[in-house]
Order: sequence, then C-alpha cells, then structure tokens
Amino acid sequence: MIRRVICPAHACDVSDVSACLLPLNRFISLIILSLLLLQPVAELGVACAEEQNAYTVKVLVAYHSVSGNTERMAEAVAEGAKGVPGTAVVMKRVGQVTSDDLFSSDAIVVGSPVYWANMSGEVKTFFDNWQFKFGVFPEFKMKNKIGAAFATGGQLSSGKEVTMLTILAAMLGNQMIVVSGGGAFGASATTEGDSPGIDNKELADAQVLGRRVAEIATMVKRTPSH
Repeated sequence: MIRRVICPAHACDVSDVSACLLPLNRFISLIILSLLLLQPVAELGVACAEEQNAYTVKVLVAYHSVSGNTERMAEAVAEGAKGVPGTAVVMKRVGQVTSDDLFSSDAIVVGSPVYWANMSGEVKTFFDNWQFKFGVFPEFKMKNKIGAAFATGGQLSSGKEVTMLTILAAMLGNQMIVVSGGGAFGASATTEGDSPGIDNKELADAQVLGRRVAEIATMVKRTPSH
C-alpha cells in the first residue's frame, strides 16, 4: 500500500516522503557549509586582535612644569605618540609617577624646564627615585626600554641641550635605548625674550618626538628576543 502525504513545500500530495525532504536537506547543508566557511574568518579575527594586543606599546610622558610651558610640550609629545596605531600613552608629572607606571612602560619621554643650565631639581629627584624608591638597580629593570627627552628654556641659549643630554645620560646609565626627534637631542622650546612663547613649530617638533618614540618602541617590541 502506498502512503500518500501532503507536502507543505510543494502544496501537493506525494507518494514519497523523501522527495518532500529534499529542499529541507539542501537548506541544512547550506547552513552547515556557511558555518564551516565562517569559522576560519572568526579565528582570523581573534588572531588579529591577539596580535594587536601583543604589539600594543605603552609610552610614559613624565615632566615637571611650573609655568605650564613644559606641560604644553608634554601634551604635544603625548599627541604625537598617540598617532601611532597600537600606542597607549600615560602623561604624569614626575612626582606622580609610580613604580607600575615606570616598569610597565615600553618607552619613557622625560621633560624638564631649564634651571641654571640643567634639569630641574624635581626631575633629578625623579631619576634618583628610580633607585632609592623604585629599585631599578642592580637588575637594570629599565634595560632596553626606549628613552627620550624634551626641554623648555627662557632664552635661545639657556642650557636646553645640556638639560636634554643629562636626561639622556641618566637613561643610558640604566641601559635604555635613547632616541632623538624634533631636534638633535630631542624637542625643545624657547619661551622668553624675543620668543612669543611656545609656537606651533616647537609643538610640531614635540609631536615628531612622541611619534618617533612610539614607532621605535613598536619596532623593538616586535623584534623577537634571543
């Protein structure tokens, strides 16, 4: 006896149920195939996200400022660093920097006003605290991190280069990798005398410094250690 059924898909009766199920089977097969094709795409997205997180660099911009001039330069440095994809920036006054800020960073840019042709006392204390407060030695905990400097001074020749060189010297003593940008030794600005204050060119130099620091830090972090 042949059993007849009504097929909803065909709006007619058929004598073979398997014929009615053919469209449904094809639909299920298409769903399974789609899921199989989407899986590698999803896995690729996860892999790309993990890779991006692995290459994220942290740049610490630490500075001392009384008049606000060095702070403006610090903001420009931070802005330049943020322009590099995968860069996180922390900007703090030197007295507010914690050991976690220091050791979790991949790069540090330190800025100081010129006090008597040298870095300010607050910045010098900041570097002294690397040992006495944070204990960077004898393990050289800052080793291979990127370092850079910037400075502001009242006059055209007031010790800005000396100030940046002393900052870089402190970093070299900790076996850091120092870089320049925006100038021979870093970014600097003249704020008194014939100068109208920090101008757009000086702020642009500070941005160049921040961007170069972030780029070099990214390159170093992507290089496998041996």
